[in-house]
Amino acid sequence: MVKTAITRVKARQILDSRGEPTLEADVYLADGSFGRSSVPAGASKGKYEAVEKRDEKDDYHGKGVISAISGVNYLGSKFIGLDAAEQEKIDNLMIALDGTDNKKNIGANAILAVSLAVAKAYASSEKMPLYRYFGSLIGNSEYRLPVPFVNIWNGGAHAGWATDLQEYMIVPFAASSFSESLRWCSEIFHTLKELLEKSGYATTVGDEGGFAPLNVKSNEEPLEWILKAIEKSGYWPEDEVAIALDAASSAFYRNGKYILNFKERENGRGIMRSTDEMIDFYKELKRRFPIVSIEDGLNEEDWNGWVELTKTLGSNTEIVGDDLYATNKGRLERGIELRASNAILIKPNQIGTLTETLDVIRTAMKNGYAAIISHRSGETEDTTISHLAVGTATGQIKAGSVCRGERICKYNELLRIEEELGKSG
Repeated sequence: MVKTAITRVKARQILDSRGEPTLEADVYLADGSFGRSSVPAGASKGKYEAVEKRDEKDDYHGKGVISAISGVNYLGSKFIGLDAAEQEKIDNLMIALDGTDNKKNIGANAILAVSLAVAKAYASSEKMPLYRYFGSLIGNSEYRLPVPFVNIWNGGAHAGWATDLQEYMIVPFAASSFSESLRWCSEIFHTLKELLEKSGYATTVGDEGGFAPLNVKSNEEPLEWILKAIEKSGYWPEDEVAIALDAASSAFYRNGKYILNFKERENGRGIMRSTDEMIDFYKELKRRFPIVSIEDGLNEEDWNGWVELTKTLGSNTEIVGDDLYATNKGRLERGIELRASNAILIKPNQIGTLTETLDVIRTAMKNGYAAIISHRSGETEDTTISHLAVGTATGQIKAGSVCRGERICKYNELLRIEEELGKSG
């Protein structure tokens, strides 16, 4: 038996950052090496994401993952003796054993946990940093520390619908290193906290660690506060620190219209907007604020709208598809053909295996798309995405705010990688 042969696969139910169940898997190899991976979960999910297996029983209000653990046990029974070096073969076998397009039989959460645990076990056996292993799988040997998109204001489904837009992020694009970029973001985050406290706003945080005061008056107000915090921290909004938005617009799209003031929709006070009016809305925001990236600005089915949004703003703005693509190669290829965006968000749990994730990244970058590695709102302490961003050299990462341990662990891991790589990073 080769030293990297799989000898045991096991899983357990753990809790994510929202206190809800998720799955963690361990994979053991013949030489004693092992890999462990836990999978996150999203709050605002696109309908084209691979299926997350849940129990739908009384325990944990129906959100338990015991059925997904059974799936891991089933996979483990098929994997004894397989070589962890054959990542693509193992991932393809799991896809075949599931037998569906969206992994609904075994569950994408079960399959991804095993897929990433296999990769970690093999990298450990080879005494290879995980980012280097990811780089080898995608054919990359030059490692790049990513620019962080740091969420400092939460809205939408992540924060009680205080605003319609889900995430307001700062992008320290002019920093000379990752560690410097993280310092800038921390300083701006704490300056924003001081400004909000002095004005009587609550500084409790949402799911991803950004501030989430409920008494804001408009979708524009957080941008005004963030601009003040950037400037008061001593940075130039136009030249050093920009702003990125995740509108998550599918969450406020109903019957062909975008409903702003969404929390009032049941009272008939929502503001109905067409696709063209939403594009005009983003144009006006860009005119007033240094916005360089807009994610999910339109609904996941509004293909014609996406094409127009990209034509209108894409020359100087990242137009990022998240729900639009769901880390799915087929949907990405359609977007590339239509020129429906110029960037894609990468969430491994949307598709379910490492091999498929890397294939989507490769396809995006080959076609001139930016690829942003991303966390989910329900996270764990797993730092895989930090290594994925560096190993694939996408240059950008979304890991949440500079607050909450499940977010900070990703940034701290990037600090360690930066230290290890030195000038070669």
